[in-house]
Amino acid sequence: MDGRNQFYNKPKPENFQDEMLKNLQIPSYRNINQRIKHGLQYKYNISQRGVQLASGYQPKEVERGKLEKSYSSNDMKGKCKPGTYRMLLPPPNVTGSLHLGHALMATIQDVLARHKRQMGYDVLWIPGTDHAGIATQVVVEKKLLKEKGLSRHQMGREAFLQEVWKWKQEKGGGIVDDLRKLGCNLTWGREYFTMDERQAYAVNEAFIRLFEEGLIERKESLVNWSCALESAISDIEVETLDLKGPTELAVPGYDKNITFGRIYDINYKVMNGSVDEYIKVSTTRPETLLGDVAVAVNPVDERYVKYREQPEVLLWHPFREEPIPLVFDVTVEPEFGTGAVKITPAHDRADFDVAQRHLLKPIQVFSEKGSIKDNFAAFANMPRFEARDRILQKLGEMQLLQGVRDHAMQLPICSRSKDVIEYMLREQWFLHCQSMADEALGEVLSGRLQIVPPNFEIEWQRWLENCHDWCISRQLWWGHQIPAYKATDTASGKSLWIAAHNEKEAEFKAQEELQSIDFKLERDKDVLDTWFSSALLPFSASNWPSEEYKQHYPLDLMETGHDILFFWVARMVMLGLKLTGQAPFKKILLNGIVCDAHGRKMSKSLGNVVTPQQVVQGASLESLKEELKSAHNAGILSNSEVEKSLKGLQRMFPQGIQECGTDALRFTLCSHNIKSHFINFDVNECYTNKLFLNKIWQATRFTLGAAERLNMPLNEIETMNQVPLGKWDLWILSRLADTLKICTESFENYNLHAATGALKAFLYNNLCDVYVETCKRNINLQKSEGYIHCATLATALSWSLQAMSPFTPFLAEELLNHLPQNIEIDLNKFHNVELEKEISEILDICQQIRQLKSRNTISKKYDPQLYIYGHSEEALEILKPHLQEIQALTLTNGIHLHSINDNVKDKHNLKVFSTAGHLCSFGISTNDSYKPPKGNTAGVQNINEQKLQKLQADLKRYQMRMENEGFRKSASQEVQQKHAEKIQQLEIEIEKIKAMASS
Repeated sequence: MDGRNQFYNKPKPENFQDEMLKNLQIPSYRNINQRIKHGLQYKYNISQRGVQLASGYQPKEVERGKLEKSYSSNDMKGKCKPGTYRMLLPPPNVTGSLHLGHALMATIQDVLARHKRQMGYDVLWIPGTDHAGIATQVVVEKKLLKEKGLSRHQMGREAFLQEVWKWKQEKGGGIVDDLRKLGCNLTWGREYFTMDERQAYAVNEAFIRLFEEGLIERKESLVNWSCALESAISDIEVETLDLKGPTELAVPGYDKNITFGRIYDINYKVMNGSVDEYIKVSTTRPETLLGDVAVAVNPVDERYVKYREQPEVLLWHPFREEPIPLVFDVTVEPEFGTGAVKITPAHDRADFDVAQRHLLKPIQVFSEKGSIKDNFAAFANMPRFEARDRILQKLGEMQLLQGVRDHAMQLPICSRSKDVIEYMLREQWFLHCQSMADEALGEVLSGRLQIVPPNFEIEWQRWLENCHDWCISRQLWWGHQIPAYKATDTASGKSLWIAAHNEKEAEFKAQEELQSIDFKLERDKDVLDTWFSSALLPFSASNWPSEEYKQHYPLDLMETGHDILFFWVARMVMLGLKLTGQAPFKKILLNGIVCDAHGRKMSKSLGNVVTPQQVVQGASLESLKEELKSAHNAGILSNSEVEKSLKGLQRMFPQGIQECGTDALRFTLCSHNIKSHFINFDVNECYTNKLFLNKIWQATRFTLGAAERLNMPLNEIETMNQVPLGKWDLWILSRLADTLKICTESFENYNLHAATGALKAFLYNNLCDVYVETCKRNINLQKSEGYIHCATLATALSWSLQAMSPFTPFLAEELLNHLPQNIEIDLNKFHNVELEKEISEILDICQQIRQLKSRNTISKKYDPQLYIYGHSEEALEILKPHLQEIQALTLTNGIHLHSINDNVKDKHNLKVFSTAGHLCSFGISTNDSYKPPKGNTAGVQNINEQKLQKLQADLKRYQMRMENEGFRKSASQEVQQKHAEKIQQLEIEIEKIKAMASS
């Protein structure tokens, strides 16, 4: 198995490499051995591809002109490929720009798509945008109100929808442009919009089939209602605000703030009790008192046992002036307050369930706009929170208001309108979900559908086992108008609902159903919930209901945020199974929610919202402020939101955001465990990764410069399998093999952070900081080993950059243009654990030497000479082959190896001395110009004393572990052997450092 197979862990067709080279326009390469053997006869041109590498990594220049081409499913038609791989990008809303959550999701999918293409798969990754019914309507309404002073109702439905389409044409391309800038290699020829003609037909067809099967029904039930939008909204659009006590909030439609976070004690008079007998209830919402139909207590509550003995207990409603019953229900919590709760079924979910059990008829209090309904004369047409004050006043006058207290509470808020949600009893279209939910649950329980990470399977089961009916209608104008027509027979007055694609089809169906030709048709004005249309996308995006969809269905993977597992993913599975008979994808990968560096959710009020392009291009504090002001001028942000955001920006980014580039953003996003619940994104970390990419850039420039110095044509390197390599050459190739192995495993397990971590450790620490430094002397002296080093560098860079390319496509493409990309090498052969262990010990020695040099400020100008004293003959044999590398890595001018027992002539002239592990001790001499740092006269002795204490503590810890009976029973023989070796090594070093102190 060659190195490429080691990396990808998949067999390749014989012509795969030829096809890839042909696509990338890479010439063939000849064997380096012949060039080394016969000498190099001509000078290598550092810009052999016709483009000179700049002196430093400049993201803008590298990314310029590299927007990826579109890949269609027919791009490699007829060529030998291991298979197809299909994904669908969760459609971002057409309302604005890409945010970091979108960027994370899109980057993950792009990385997976690029990796699969590298393996030779025919990848179909479908792009699209969502019409986002509520979000888009709100944005356009704000814009029109700001620019023209008109509401949608003043404009009328048709004129308003024309404005929405106009806005979509102007702004809708922004999100696609952002995806392209992010480097997303989507199959752009398959792009869709959820309101386009093909999608609209599929949505109507789905509704009609489900309606005719009896799964869609129009009925009255409780829904989340936004009075500002005058529409039902989905659960995902409801945010919960935690209030610790009295809190003033701005509510749409009110000139002054409304106070929430109080609880009110109210007495209900017992009609068939004594004169002054009352039952006290507590509520945070006294405005709903008008709709109370009962008071409920727990049947085992001793305070109310006496009422159970009476045939019926009635309470007097103070405003409707009629009796309401006292009912006994086991769901009432006796320990909460007085144990008595008011029942308002038209405006509370729990109360609605109680009313259903006790056959109580709900009473609606509020209109669609949030005003008190006409049947409550004293409060008619009064806005609900103004009515609250009037109701409390009246209760006080009737001496029924017993107290007002501060109260912690959760307040539901509409995420779009910022209105306080009302639970309203409304006639809506509902989809019965339980039977479909059972099938969706079965897919996961059977293992046919996998969820990653698997802990979400528990949530999947919990939610689907008790799946409520789904309200799919919205009282909006922007969206898929429900394909339902109310047909009313003129003669009998009988009416029924018909589902049809158009009026002509509805007429035909109505004739059959009503057995009449004299009837009136009226189409429902509501639109469908956006989640309904998006739930069809795995097959509707491939032209369902046409049989054509089967060519691209099901998808292999659905990757998205865990926060929409139920709102979208579960519904895709339910509708996919119902309408196609097959689950829409084979695996679900859920990523976490992107937060700021401090773990806070990104929000305008905190001023911590960062867009991908701000990170990519950089942004001054002034430009960040200007973007907020532009959003305000467009009517998107209110004055208060802008004020809060400006303060937050000043705190978070006092110096603005430094330019990082697209590759650094992508690499940083994938450096987190994407499966974590939350992902804390730090702009500073992103800039650090830009510097890391510059490190790779400089290593490539060094390699090209080395080839030029050696007159060595890199384009002749074809294989490294027969090249005579030194230990450090073998070591870097072993590290490369291990790195690529980790990359392979990380893609299989979706642990992308393991791949980025391994690549960063290899390229930054192993290649740049170590191997490049060890190569310089032989390359500069043009020794024969220099040719080997240069070829090894080119190999390591080429292979690692190909592994990096899914994460950093722009940088990889630029640098690989200057490097051979088909160097054959059997990396399995080069993976050498023992050699890595040996070099690791040498690197530990170098690190300890550098640390002591640094603490004593010994630089090159003081002519540092390094003296190494091997602790044994075996240690001397280990150290001898690495002296040149040790000298290079410790930045010393000379190196001298002795036995610890040798009578070294200049031993007492050492300025610093210490141990460097169990293999050796060391000292450094300098010229006469060196002066120890002020106040550091006993510095070396103190350092060695501190080291001795640490070594003794480590030894004690290892000895205690070895003496532990549980450890000896549970730990493997290999682990116990390693512990024993560590104890022996610590004992040797402790002995030497003690001897050093006493000499």
